[in-house]
Amino acid sequence: MAGRPVVGLDIGTSGVRAAELTMGKGSATLERFGQVALPHGAVRDGEVIDVDVVAGAIKQLWAQAKFSTKRVVVGVANQKVVVRQVDLPWLPLNELRKSLSFQVQDFIPMPVEQAILDFHPLEEFTNDSGGRMLRVLLVAAARDMVGSAVDAVTRAGLEPSMVDLNSFAVLRSLISDTGLGSVEAEALVDLGASVTNIVVHQGGVPRFVRILLMGGSDITDAVAERLGVPVDQAESLKQTAGLSAVPGAGDNHPASRAIEQTGSALVQEISSSLDYYLSQAGAARIGRVVLSGGGSRLTGLAQRLSAATRLPVDVARPMGRLKLGKTGLTDEQLAYVEPMVAVPVGLAMGVAS
Repeated sequence: MAGRPVVGLDIGTSGVRAAELTMGKGSATLERFGQVALPHGAVRDGEVIDVDVVAGAIKQLWAQAKFSTKRVVVGVANQKVVVRQVDLPWLPLNELRKSLSFQVQDFIPMPVEQAILDFHPLEEFTNDSGGRMLRVLLVAAARDMVGSAVDAVTRAGLEPSMVDLNSFAVLRSLISDTGLGSVEAEALVDLGASVTNIVVHQGGVPRFVRILLMGGSDITDAVAERLGVPVDQAESLKQTAGLSAVPGAGDNHPASRAIEQTGSALVQEISSSLDYYLSQAGAARIGRVVLSGGGSRLTGLAQRLSAATRLPVDVARPMGRLKLGKTGLTDEQLAYVEPMVAVPVGLAMGVAS
């Protein structure tokens, strides 16, 4: 018998999207998926700016997709979220959670009283002095930013059951798609409109998280500005031209030059982030990169990223681990939205599993 339905809600810069899952024995079923576009400026770099507009879009999304529950898991990812690996004196996890605010002020760039704190335990070890330590991924999110997202959800008539980090949702939805053992690490890169989530994991354990304020819309905006055309037309030009597989190999059309310049910068930021991870003590070798998100559809991006990182780059297939219910979507529609389901599916999995 299928479990109760769970909906993951991704409030992105360009739109809101949600996925409803039910869990059976060892597998999840995608029951419904939907998305509604947002006007420019309603969400900026992943942060809700216009609560009423976002709430209206979420209401429209629920009306169109006909989700069967109003309880949702809300994802966040923006410049007001900090994720860092830190070493803390060992405590039982429940005691560590209670004392976290007293131990981590030096590790985060915001007052602890203005932050919502959480952590993901990684491993125990003994320091040079013989002290028992716990290495964790510390997550600190600005309370006002989380409040704006939750406010939009509640104004839409929904009930947020949990707020989760989009980076962890990406890991959750793609981990069974990897096939790697625990010796090698793997980099998951989810490219949104203006936020890119990078997660390096080893055997399913997150080792490194970085949130970049860059994405597919940066390339679109560069084309629109260079040619003086509307954003919709620039997006079409971007998808038609693509990014040349070899740096500088594209034609001399102004659109191609804009795509080359901005696309190269995005590839370099991702590559530099992975280099930073690899420079850390004890970092495991990365075996491959997996791309998801709407920005991953850009032709040539995977080849350019592979050349920059000297790693194989694959496009994620998050629906490959899901059963499909009566989604109401055609095979063509499912194929089109697949790059964008990783975050909302992973958010739902955080509760459904």
